Parts: sequence; structure tokens; C-alpha cells
Amino acid sequence: MKIDRAFVRRLAGCIMVAFCVLAFSGCNFKVPITPSATRKVDDRLLGNWVTNDGQEKMKVRKLNDSIYICSYNGDLFQAFHSDVGNTAFISVQDIDSSERKYAYLIYTLSADARSLVMRAVNPEAIPKETNDSAVMQKLLKDNLRNPALFGDEVRFVKKN
Repeated sequence: MKIDRAFVRRLAGCIMVAFCVLAFSGCNFKVPITPSATRKVDDRLLGNWVTNDGQEKMKVRKLNDSIYICSYNGDLFQAFHSDVGNTAFISVQDIDSSERKYAYLIYTLSADARSLVMRAVNPEAIPKETNDSAVMQKLLKDNLRNPALFGDEVRFVKKN
């Protein structure tokens, strides 16, 4: 059986785009993980990022000491650190939408700050109806070992 490489590349690109749309514009939660930032902006996250295939582009800028403004393929978001225990979460709010809902992400930044891996919290793993940040923190903490809590990885490289 012959494999159509162009088809496989297009399929992989579609899957990546679908995940990225869910990760950012698919904001499903009513409240942030924490009511305010748990730490200051990490300057190493600031800059222009692109997925390895070049299809997804993200700009991360500092609004103030604790808030990021992100442009993800033209859509605008604000984000801040919402650490729960030893897990570095980010609460991301869709500011282009009238609903202003949130998505939750975890990330890993390489030691040289040139590579970024992000995973979104799966909205099917946590009740979307939760209206309290303290309850949300407990739910996330209780589910950290649940393999269904996070979606697939999206890998970015810094392009400045």
C-alpha cells in the first residue's frame, strides 16, 4: 500500500490546527483557575512563537507585571499564571468574545527559552459549570494524575 505523503501532511496539519483552535479559542470555563496571577510575567515567554510546521503563530507580550496579552493567529487573549501546587497553569481568557470564557494551559519551556510545549486542559475532564476558582483549583489538583485531563502537546519555537 502506497502512502500519500502530501495527504498525511495535510491531515497532520488539520489535526494540529484543530487542537490549537480548541486550546485557545475553544475557551470553555467560566472562571480563571485563580482569581489573580500567582506570579509575575516570565520574560522568557515574551516574543513571537511558531509551530514547527509554521502553521500556527503566537505573539506574547507583557501588559503589566502579571498579565500577558497574546495574539494567536489574529485572535486576542489575556493570560496569567495560575499555579496550583507545583503545577504551572496559565488561565487564558478570550477577549475577542463577548462571553470572555477561559481555557487552561500547562506549559514547559526549554532551558534556553527557545522551545515551548503547551497542553490544554480537556474541558470534558472538568465540569464547565464550575463558577468558583477555589473549587476549580481543587478539581484540577485532584485530577492531575488523570491522563484525560490534558490534550495533546503543541510545540512552538521562538522566532524573534
